[in-house]
Amino acid sequence: MNRIIRGYMIDITGIIIIALALFLFSFSSSIKETFVIPTPLLNLNTIFLSILIEALPFVLIGVLIAGVIQIFVTEEHIQRWIPKNKVMAVIMSCIVGALFPACECGIVPIVRRLKGVPLHAAMGFMLTGPLINPIVIASTYMAFGNDFKIAGLRMRLGFLVALIVAFAVSWIFKGNQFKASINSVSTHNHSENQSLSSRFWSMLTHSIDEFFDMGKYLVIGAFLAAFVQTYMPAKSLLEAGNGPASSVFVMMGLAYVLSLCSEADAFIGASFSGIFPVSSILGFLIFGPMIDFKNTLLMLSIFRFKFVMVLLALVVSVVFITLMLLQSFL
Repeated sequence: MNRIIRGYMIDITGIIIIALALFLFSFSSSIKETFVIPTPLLNLNTIFLSILIEALPFVLIGVLIAGVIQIFVTEEHIQRWIPKNKVMAVIMSCIVGALFPACECGIVPIVRRLKGVPLHAAMGFMLTGPLINPIVIASTYMAFGNDFKIAGLRMRLGFLVALIVAFAVSWIFKGNQFKASINSVSTHNHSENQSLSSRFWSMLTHSIDEFFDMGKYLVIGAFLAAFVQTYMPAKSLLEAGNGPASSVFVMMGLAYVLSLCSEADAFIGASFSGIFPVSSILGFLIFGPMIDFKNTLLMLSIFRFKFVMVLLALVVSVVFITLMLLQSFL
């Protein structure tokens, strides 16, 4: 216990030191007078900090609620919510996922515990959970100037894409797609036998772990987004995505590489709204939470390689085709 607390204190101390350094670097006039800091570097720092400041509250709320769900909601609870009928199971799993405030960092470990749930239902849950849960929709609404248009489109189109992919998975794959080593591991949740105080401490521990795990990806993603906006001219991005199709591919690729937390990606996506059309921004907001680089690595650790590659191809194809078909209506 003391070792865990010391580990958290080291992490928190490191964050405080970095935050103080960035604050002094940004606002201390004496430092600016002592060192000649290039204007682009100052702009990068400003954009980087603004993205973090806007996104962190939503990440904190998300990991706390995800911690509650991880400890207090069992596999049996979720199984009772999933109907036996395949069509209804997919629809219900997408609805349950939409109410689950867990980002793509935490949704895969949760799906790992749902071995008793049919694969197509687990996929509906996994795809909608990080994409259209209440925290994500609220952050999207805030990120785009308290305008519900993008948040509403993200919610509706994301739900449609998740349904199509989950039905496709049910048609292509039969049976369990977990790795053999995962199938042999018991996923029974022993937290039910713990006292309320122990379960509460486990919830906090899980939330802290998830916050630091997601936080590093958020920092990296925010820095890369700030770097792209500072050092890559808008003209270069427009040339890379100078058409309706190519612009969607560029933003989907960016979402995959940045691997942002879904509670925070809207703030970074909004920063590109002056460069790319609505369809491309939606490609960024819908594709990234469903599957990205770090999410792919997590899935490869528990699912078979062929299944992960087919799922990746399905998500890419369905998101792209859906946005192309509906582009004129956006």
